[in-house]
Amino acid sequence: MSKGITNKIIRYALVVLQIIVGITAVLGGFGLVSDPSGTKMNVPLELLKNSPFTNYLIPGLVLLTVIGVGHVFAGIVTFLRHRYAGNISVFFGAVLAFYMITEVLFIGLVNFSQPLYFVLGAVELIFGLNLSRAGKSEHQIWIQSTGGKLKA
Repeated sequence: MSKGITNKIIRYALVVLQIIVGITAVLGGFGLVSDPSGTKMNVPLELLKNSPFTNYLIPGLVLLTVIGVGHVFAGIVTFLRHRYAGNISVFFGAVLAFYMITEVLFIGLVNFSQPLYFVLGAVELIFGLNLSRAGKSEHQIWIQSTGGKLKA
């Protein structure tokens, strides 16, 4: 399989991953922000006993805005083939993995979604690195083909 086809598959897989993570995080974050006690989402407050939080408002806001909106933004940027899509993907993949590690450290491993989203963050980071490298080589090819001269 050629590099161009592989990069295209990675880009589309990355867009799907980012949009799914983004939508699920927006929904989960909204649920926690709208009911910081966690009752509606069946998340007991006693899970927070080893954390700095007394309710789910702050974790819900981070989930909603940083993870949720951030991943939807990253998915759009990746879909539009923006020059920095790879770097943005690396950033949000690392943020997702860090969020999941922090969550497990504070509340423990309570369900399958925690390792799943950690793996999704790692995959996003790896795919983002791939896109970032591919984008740099495409940019270098363009510079070489134009002789480094910009046309007005």
